[in-house]
Amino acid sequence: MVFHSVSLDPILETTRAPMESMELDDRIATAKATLGRDVVIVGHHYQRDDVLQYADYKGDSLQLARIAATLTEASYIVFCGVHFMAETTDILTSDRQRVILPDLRAGCSMADMADIREVEESWEYLTDRFGASILPVTYVNSTAEVKAFVGRHGGLTVTSSNAERILAYALKERARVLFLPDQHLGRNTGVKLGISLRDMSVYNPQEMELEFPHGEGESLLILWKGHCSVHQKFTPNHVREVRKKYPDIRVLVHPECMYETVQLSDANGSTDYIIKAVQSAAPGSKWAIGTEHNLVNRLAKEHPEQFIISLNEMVCPCLTMNRIDRPHLLASLEHLIEGNPQNIISVPSSVQEMARVAIDRMLAQS
Repeated sequence: MVFHSVSLDPILETTRAPMESMELDDRIATAKATLGRDVVIVGHHYQRDDVLQYADYKGDSLQLARIAATLTEASYIVFCGVHFMAETTDILTSDRQRVILPDLRAGCSMADMADIREVEESWEYLTDRFGASILPVTYVNSTAEVKAFVGRHGGLTVTSSNAERILAYALKERARVLFLPDQHLGRNTGVKLGISLRDMSVYNPQEMELEFPHGEGESLLILWKGHCSVHQKFTPNHVREVRKKYPDIRVLVHPECMYETVQLSDANGSTDYIIKAVQSAAPGSKWAIGTEHNLVNRLAKEHPEQFIISLNEMVCPCLTMNRIDRPHLLASLEHLIEGNPQNIISVPSSVQEMARVAIDRMLAQS
């Protein structure tokens, strides 16, 4: 495709004359039409509405991983999400394709809690203690380097949508699983599979040692001491308070919430599970939902026939996800029209190969 030169105004370098909302929308729509089929925009459900409206594909982590593998025609994929998601897309797409993250500051605090150096140190410590009995499993909310580490050691990735299936598979392969980097998803999934809390230990990368918050058992499930900064803020007290205020409300939470919160809820599941639960609910249903605010607010708007609130209305949206805004999306698209792509996410081939192995193992079991 040949891109024609257009006159561009500075987008992000000036704060003296910010664009009006209508101008932003007009320019994004024009740029998207100019680029045509050579560019695909994908967006995570937690993304802000004014950006997500431009996504050609929307989904949660597993859905977007599957979609990314099918996007064979587009030369550029603009990912409205966070860094690890763009990395996963680069891993799953061809060498001729380029993945763009509109704002490089859109990271993930959970992914950052499992540094590859710390993971390698933990493996040495744990294999000294437990031998070859451990299979590493990493949530897709992790860096490409951590995914590659897991792939090299026979493991696979996991999402909140397929966590039970993948963890059950992993425990058939080895006696123990090292679950990275979200302890809450690991613990909540382990409980669903019948693993006692006593048989779950926690690896603390700061202290480089195991912790036994529920008593020392068999360490069948070794949880990395990491968490989501958003879902961590939905507490058992929020569940109790919302039930007092709305006695007939149902509490629906994401399994990245802490164990005690999940146990007090009426149901828990992935982002896709939460969306489908609301979509299939009867008019007049009442929900207090413990997940990212952009999604909760969107569900409330889309289903006015139901009563939908956040389980904790004081929680902010995911700050790093919200770094992807319309000015950054516009800048990415207009740089492509200029033939000067910016913010390309490129995973080194040495990392990409084994990370792809870990992801493909997951997809084969999903």
